Amino acid sequence: MPYDTRPPHYSQKASRPAKDQPEAVTGTQTSPLGLAKLPRTATDLTLLGDLTGRYAAGSYSKLDHDGQVVRRDDRQGLAEHGHRITAAIACHVARAGGTVDQLTQLLMHPDHEGGRHTQNIALRSGQARALAYIRRVWDSACATVSTTAEVESRQHSHESLAALRDRIEVTPWRGKRGRTALRVLRAHLNFALTAGGRLHAASERQAAEEAGISRQTLRSAYETVLKPGGWLRRLRVGQGREGSTWYLGNGPGTSTRPPISRHQTTQFPPDPALEEWSTPETAISADIDSTVISHLMAHDAFAHHGLGSSALMVIGALRARPDQTVSELVITSSVSRATTYRALSRLAHHGLVRRIGEVWSLVPRALEGFGNSHPEAVTDRQAVPAHGWDLIADRCGTAGIAASRRALHAAQRSAYRNALELLSEHRTKALVVIRQGRQVVVPALRPDEVPTQWCGPGGVVLSPATGQVDPTWRVAGDGRLILITSYDQRSYDELAAAHTEALREWESV
Repeated sequence: MPYDTRPPHYSQKASRPAKDQPEAVTGTQTSPLGLAKLPRTATDLTLLGDLTGRYAAGSYSKLDHDGQVVRRDDRQGLAEHGHRITAAIACHVARAGGTVDQLTQLLMHPDHEGGRHTQNIALRSGQARALAYIRRVWDSACATVSTTAEVESRQHSHESLAALRDRIEVTPWRGKRGRTALRVLRAHLNFALTAGGRLHAASERQAAEEAGISRQTLRSAYETVLKPGGWLRRLRVGQGREGSTWYLGNGPGTSTRPPISRHQTTQFPPDPALEEWSTPETAISADIDSTVISHLMAHDAFAHHGLGSSALMVIGALRARPDQTVSELVITSSVSRATTYRALSRLAHHGLVRRIGEVWSLVPRALEGFGNSHPEAVTDRQAVPAHGWDLIADRCGTAGIAASRRALHAAQRSAYRNALELLSEHRTKALVVIRQGRQVVVPALRPDEVPTQWCGPGGVVLSPATGQVDPTWRVAGDGRLILITSYDQRSYDELAAAHTEALREWESV
């Protein structure tokens, strides 16, 4: 809670303990759903409101243009706080199998502090607006509940992320787009592990830097592989200093779609006997160590013109299952046979893998020492082990790509923040004319200012097409247009409530 203050509530009755209302907790008189069917936290939230301030984070404060925390207006903070409480109750009811009518009865009950925000809307703007607001919240809650899983504890969250990691590691990521999508997905899994759940926040530039790819490549992987496959969803686009909100899914159950790398291509696919594309037996399952991939994918050595994503997949497969033949690597790494041979050749050239007969494996301590290996551990004396990934990147000519990408992103962030500051101050590009050798700044015409030829006597507006009086418009005292509609016969509180709802709808879109 900002400013170390207790979150304001709608009524002084909110401080009553739960035992003062035993009939509401144990009975089902308030609604057909019954509060007894809801979890204890949902019951307390409905009856008493947000006593702990759990849903008040960000409601009463915001960041100004300098990044400092400033307090919002009390009315705006109350509305935001109340909306979050209403949305939480709606999610609890939807997860318990309730209906919108049962949610309405819970929120509109006069003794339920959790529904005070909805009751205030009904008092200010009428019953119809309150019911429409409940319907919108209910639709959003149903969509959220149907696409998410309930997390009971932090341990449950970590188990869910571990299960998702296992699912990622056994999923075949075929083709160049598939391997790129794996890097993007593993970057978001790292963010989710830091956030403690599948719901996390990250900007596109952060994800691109974590995955070691460009922002355009990241967008392409998200739109063509991850989003259609159900692996990743963007819930909210980031604005200003806030990153986008993402949610990690479980991916497709069983997909019969052909590999994405063969979609919309003008090349005739080669004969399957050449094994350029993945054969049916390679689509059964994969087996890679995605943790190693997540640690290495951002390094310059695995950039596009370096070792590449195919070598990254081979390293992950050999890390998960040492001593594999090429045929086994084709299955475990989901890389075609020809690409597997090329990746192994590059890795052997840098002293990262060795071959004994038909079996390939990583050299001892190849990953622990970041490419360092003891001379006695290398069977091929012609291959000099690379002392670190930086040397490999330098040999491949990709050194400095990650630093350049970070510098570019930093410059883009700075330019974007400057543009936001100019936009917040409503600055426009000034028009300068030369008069008698002097530069004269011409003020720009605002879109809502009325030209002189439109103004008639008595504040009426003349139609530019016909020259007749247009009864739907008037000219205000500040010289700007006012649209006259049937909704203008409302009180100030109704107009303020309508403005708040319109602003919330805009932000949700």
